Amino acid sequence: MSHNTFGHLFRVTTFGESHGVALGCVVDGCPPRIPLSEADIQPYLDKRRPGQSRYTTQRQEPDTVRILSGVFDDGHGTQVTTGTPIGLLIENVDQRSKDYSDIRDKYRPGHADYTYDAKYGLRDYRGGGRQSARETAMRVAAGAIARKVVPGMRVRGALVQMGPHRIDRARWDWAQVDENPFFCPDAQAAATFADYLDGVRKSGSSVGAVIEVVAEGVPAGLGAPVYGKLDADLAAALMSINAVKGVEIGAGFEAASLTGEDNSDEMRIGNDGRPRFLANHAGGILGGISTGQEVVARFAVKPTSSILSSRRTVTRYGEEAEVMTKGRHDPCVGIRAVPIGEAMVACVVADHYLRHRGQVGDSVSWPFAKPGA
Repeated sequence: MSHNTFGHLFRVTTFGESHGVALGCVVDGCPPRIPLSEADIQPYLDKRRPGQSRYTTQRQEPDTVRILSGVFDDGHGTQVTTGTPIGLLIENVDQRSKDYSDIRDKYRPGHADYTYDAKYGLRDYRGGGRQSARETAMRVAAGAIARKVVPGMRVRGALVQMGPHRIDRARWDWAQVDENPFFCPDAQAAATFADYLDGVRKSGSSVGAVIEVVAEGVPAGLGAPVYGKLDADLAAALMSINAVKGVEIGAGFEAASLTGEDNSDEMRIGNDGRPRFLANHAGGILGGISTGQEVVARFAVKPTSSILSSRRTVTRYGEEAEVMTKGRHDPCVGIRAVPIGEAMVACVVADHYLRHRGQVGDSVSWPFAKPGA
């Protein structure tokens, strides 16, 4: 009951620790005959990989993925999924466990050290062990597979706020996301982020961020109206990411300040004869079921608690103490949370796509027949 698996039909089980030998995952439920190789997964891992700029932890991990099972040659030289469990592995190569020897008995404020000890009676102090965000590398790998499950789906993420600084949505440009180290869609905001984070980093402190993930090409009808809501599963998946403390779908908390007229996503008939929406305050989900619009989710990431300032704490032996975290840490963990958020959204949508297909088969056709027709 350690809950290391998520998903229903598209199921992902991860294993491994921050300073262990390796990280791994098993992806079960992926349909057969989908082309898949390490080259399809590696680019997403490269986005999350540490040590790529001065704004992230300098731990040097290549995060090279190996596919251990679940693919086979289709007879024409292409590796495809077999429908059986897909095993993935990433070896850890740059652990520095000695950096944590001074805190082996001290609880770091803001970390999960105390709660892990309270639950299990022991904790892996080396970089947090299983509680470390290093585990999320395997989620990103699984997300690369999930992207292939839903035909025509595209999932993209961007960092839209760092500390008190927000992007200008009028300057949103997806092309800018790959042009700066923050995955920021606003070039001017990215420059502001750089100056701001340099000061935070040099002071030995940290700062939080908000990430927005947009999934395009999600068909209408995914999800269920009561306990299998698409937005509920998205919220749970995003909240499961390390350091996430809040999730919004669509307008989110801003909807509380809108009137019914402002918040309504009015509908007309498009040129293709299908419904089109004049707004998307609902974030592509109504009643727990996808509308066919872009699915939009945002999540807030707290500042990492690994800072150079001395903090008051207690030890596992009931003593009061002070602690200062050494080692290599992200001054803003929200930066590398962008590809993680993308992966979790992709996995949830893929799971709901397979659930929908299993329940109703092909999507219900539009327009619906009139009574008596």
